[in-house]
Amino acid sequence: MIPQHPHPAGARATRLHAALALAFPDAEIAVRDDSHHHAGHSGARPGGETHYAVRVVWSGFQGQSRVVRQRAVNVALAEEFASGMHALAIEAKAPGEG
Repeated sequence: MIPQHPHPAGARATRLHAALALAFPDAEIAVRDDSHHHAGHSGARPGGETHYAVRVVWSGFQGQSRVVRQRAVNVALAEEFASGMHALAIEAKAPGEG
């Protein structure tokens, strides 16, 4: 489970949270910057903000497959991938799902 950060640190984390909130209204959203775990790896940058984990719990995911949910999150964050985000771990669930 990704710890919730109501006010994520870092410019990209803030943008990720805002983009997810826009795409998934009334969702429970958590964003975590995991870049420090990937220092020296492919795609990592000295300033960080390249590797993230997000958790989105949204009623609109009810009845959708895991693949459909993850695609929706990736679409919502496409601009961040285009601007240098390298990796994203996604947990996308409907309310009441484990």
